[in-house]
Amino acid sequence: MAKKKKKNRPEPESLGLPRVGVESHAHLDLEDFDEDREAILARARDCGIARIGNVFLGPDAYEKNRHLFDDHPEVFFLLGVHPNDSGTYQPEQLVRMREHFRAESRLKAVGEIGLDYYWERVPNDIQQRVFAEQLELARELGLPPVIHSRDAHEDAVAVLREGGFIGQPVLWHCYGSGPDFARELLDYGWTISIPGPVTYRKNEELCEAAKLIPLDRMVIESDCPFLSPEPWRGKRNHPALTGFTAAFIATLKGLSSEEVWEATGQTAKRFFVL
Repeated sequence: MAKKKKKNRPEPESLGLPRVGVESHAHLDLEDFDEDREAILARARDCGIARIGNVFLGPDAYEKNRHLFDDHPEVFFLLGVHPNDSGTYQPEQLVRMREHFRAESRLKAVGEIGLDYYWERVPNDIQQRVFAEQLELARELGLPPVIHSRDAHEDAVAVLREGGFIGQPVLWHCYGSGPDFARELLDYGWTISIPGPVTYRKNEELCEAAKLIPLDRMVIESDCPFLSPEPWRGKRNHPALTGFTAAFIATLKGLSSEEVWEATGQTAKRFFVL
C-alpha cells in the first residue's frame, strides 16, 4: 500500500508579520491548551500578535480560569453565556456577570452571545430570551456585544433590532455567509469577524464577502481550538495561525499581508477600545 504523502505545512513564523495584529476571538482557557498554553501565547507574540481576545463561556468559566492570564496583559476578555448553554441559564448568572464587568477593566465585550438553531439543543424561544437579557446587560454597561449566529440570522438580527442595536457597535463573530448578508450587516453599522474557513477551497461565497468588507469594518479571529485555516486545516487551531487568514484575505483584496494584518488589528483596537 502506497504511503500517503505528507502535506507541506509552512509555519506561521514564515509569514514574517509585524507585531501589530489582533486575534479577536480565542478560547485559550479550554483544556485543549492545558499542556502548552504558555508556549502558545509566546508563539502568538512571535508571529505578530499584539493582543488576544479570550472568550469565557459563562461566569463559571471566567471565575475558574481568568487567573490563567494574570501574567499576560496582552490578553483581553469577553464574557457571555453561549446560546447552546442557555438551557441551563439562571438569572444569578447575569448578576455575577454584571459584577465581573464592573470590577475587571480587561472585560471588553459581552459575548459570545446569540442564537444557534443548528444543534437544536435549546428551544428557540429560550435562546432568544437569554440573548435579549444579555444584550440589555451590554447596553447597561456601555459595552459591545459579540454575536454567535448559526442557522438563525433572521431571528438574531430581529432580536438586535428590537434591542436598539442598529447603528450601535456590534461584532458578528465567525462570519460564514455570502456577500448579500455581509452588505446587510455593514448597512446596520456593524463589524464583521472573518475566521479561518475563508481559506477553504469551496467557500466561494465567504470569499466574495471578504472581498467587499472594508478593512475598517473587519477583524480576524481564530475561534481556536476550532476552525484552523489552510494549510493547517484539520489540526488544532491557535492564535498564531490567524496570520494565514490575513494572508489569504490579502490575496483576495490585492493587498499585502502586512496591510491586512495592521488594518484589521487597528479595527479590533477601536472596536474593543484597547
